[in-house]
Order: sequence, then C-alpha cells, then structure tokens
Amino acid sequence: MRITEIARSVLYSVRSNKFRALLTSLGIIIGSFTIIMVVGIGKAGEDSVSEQYKRLSVETITISRSMGGGGQFPGGGAFSSQTSLSKQQALDLATLEHVRDVGISVSTQTTIAYGQNSETVSVLGINDAYADITNLSLASGEYFTDEEGSMRRKVCILGYNVAVQLFGDDWDQCPGETVKLKGLSFTVYGALERVGGSAGLSTNAGRGGSSSSSDDMVFVPYDVAIKYTTGGSTSANARMPMGGAGMASYVALANDIGSVSAAITEIKDYIYDVTGNDNLYAVADAGSTLSSALQTANTMSTLLIAVAAIVMIVSGIGIMNVLMVAVKERVREIGILKSIGASRFVILMEFLLEAILISVIGGLLGISLSVLAPNVLEFFNIDFSPSAGGLILGFCFSAVTGIFFGFYPAWKASSLKPIEALNDE
Repeated sequence: MRITEIARSVLYSVRSNKFRALLTSLGIIIGSFTIIMVVGIGKAGEDSVSEQYKRLSVETITISRSMGGGGQFPGGGAFSSQTSLSKQQALDLATLEHVRDVGISVSTQTTIAYGQNSETVSVLGINDAYADITNLSLASGEYFTDEEGSMRRKVCILGYNVAVQLFGDDWDQCPGETVKLKGLSFTVYGALERVGGSAGLSTNAGRGGSSSSSDDMVFVPYDVAIKYTTGGSTSANARMPMGGAGMASYVALANDIGSVSAAITEIKDYIYDVTGNDNLYAVADAGSTLSSALQTANTMSTLLIAVAAIVMIVSGIGIMNVLMVAVKERVREIGILKSIGASRFVILMEFLLEAILISVIGGLLGISLSVLAPNVLEFFNIDFSPSAGGLILGFCFSAVTGIFFGFYPAWKASSLKPIEALNDE
C-alpha cells in the first residue's frame, strides 16, 4: 500500500468525522495557544527586567536594608537607628579607594494632589549623584540640585505615571505647576520619561504594596524629604532612617568594572566598621541583581509552560480516547485491509497519521489564534512579547502530543488478527 493511498485514507477518515476531529483538536488548539501565550509573557517579563536594569551601568552597586535578622534587636524587634549609617557616613563611602560616587535616597509614602486629582505615591528623597547613577531621564523640565535641598526648597520631579494621573494629556507641561505633598505646596521642576518596571532603582519603596517603579514615584531633594515627608533630622550626622516614616538606601559607583568586587568588599567592611553589624545592609552589584531578577522571570515562565504542558497532556488523552473508539468502529475495515495483504506497519501508519493530522491542525489553529493574544492580555494589563520560539514550541508540542498519544491506538489496530477482525460484530 503506497503512502499516497494511506494519506488519502487518513484524509477521508478525518473528513468523514469533521465535527469529532474538531472537538478532539480543541484541546490541542487551547494547549498550543496557551504555550505561545505564556512564552510571550515570559519573554516580555525578561525584556522588562533587562530594560529596567540597563539604566544602571555595570559598575553600579546597590546598598539596601537587609531583610535578614542582623539589623534587628534580639527577639525580632524594630531596626535600631543607632546602628544605621548617618548621611555623612553614607556619603563618605565615596572616599573609599574603589568607589567614585555615592547616591543616597530615603523613601516614604504620602498623598500628592493637583486640583481635584490625587493619589498615594512613593516619595523618594535623593541627591544629585543618585539621579546621575540611576540615569533618571527627564522628558521635560530640569533637575533640582543638592544646594536647593540644603536651602529646603520644596521642589519635586514627577514620575511619568504620576504626571499623567495629575495633568492628563498635558503632563509634559507640568514644570512650574504647584502640587500638594503631605499638605505642603511643592513646585514641579520636571517630569521623567516613561520607564516601566523598577528601572533598577535601589529603593525600599516597594514594600507594603507600593510600586517601586520610577514611573510611580515623586522625587524631591534628600534634605527636603527628611524635613518635610519623613520627619527625620537633616543633620549630616543624623542616622539614616531604617524604618517607620522612611527607609534609606544607596547606590555606589565603582571606579570601573574591574573594581566592582573590590568595591563591594570595601563597602561591606566600611559598614561593619561603622555599625558593628555585617548583616544590616545587603550589598550587590547590578549584574547579580539582574541575574537574580532574570532567574525569577525564567522560573515563572517555566511554571507557566508546565501548566500549558498539562493542558496538552489532557488533550492528548482525549486524542487517544477518540482513536480507541475509531479503532473499535473500524475493526472490520482493518480486517479487510489485512486480508488483502496490508501489513501491520501500514495499519499503524494510517491511524498514527490520523492522530498527527488532528494534532497538527489543532496546533496551526492555536498559532492562528495566538494573533489575538496581545489583545487578550492587554485587557488584563499583562505585557506580551511575540517570538518565533513560542510559535515553534507550540507547534512542536502539538505534533509530539499527536505522535505520543496516537501510537498506542495505532499499535492496537495493527495488532488485530484478520479473522477476529472480520468476525467482529
């Protein structure tokens, strides 16, 4: 029996049971669509992480409050302000041999209002170096300076989302306007370009459910934040807040990429010498932070693909079930084919190709349906990044499912004895 005859027989069988074939392939359609979708979501997550951290140079070192027990009193009490760095001690990190600049920040949450519009935001008090190291890019307006912070000028820069929320379509015209922060009037100096994600900012603003994206933040001079939003002391020797009204974090810049490891060691030693606690702050280079974030994104992608694979397995069981029924219905046909000389291989190939055809059709329909994935996910505010890898993976999963789950029914059909098949009622 020639391959063309086998193919013709397979096509005839599928056409004769179009509705059953469609229902059988429905699981494959959903499974392949799901795989393509989750791969796209995973890739979008990885792209987002890479985009966030590319704003930080490879020489950047983040220094943030450790979540371990080292910074707590015995018994799990609150962090002690007496064991944290003061503003001057933090700035003195720049005097270390392998460190060339240090940015300091302090964050808290409060309400910002303009006219009838208001929302709760994270306010980040920063110095000039912090803005330079994290490459905060202005879409309009200008930066404030450390000098203005020393003079306690109530000025601010708005993140993209905050500016849009308060000023709508005219968000880029906000410089010069006055907003209310914690009930006080602040002059808007500028608005940042849209970034998305956390932009690699070394900040604790994200704790407690608040976004850690610079798009959702308001930036003010460090000394202004301490005086007006966190309620701390503006003295250079005052301890940096570790909790409560505000939380401090820093970013340092190593001399060059070859100095990063040495700079990290110096910073850890310096913090231990000052505080007597080597677990108070977590110190990591941007590359390690990026790798950790990417690993988390990859883990989520793997879990999503595993869920999609389960859908494919369930669909494969459905294919196997339908083909077993088909074998039962076509026992006499199999007996006739065998009695006129058809080999076991021919019978096996006929049923196996039918399973593969149903799976491939389902895979192709799932790929076609994936065109709608961006629109579906946009409704749920989920990023999606299409990729050829996702399409190939979805198609391969569907084909393999057909081969794997179609083999047993095909083998059962090829194993029937001609006499028993012809005598079947």
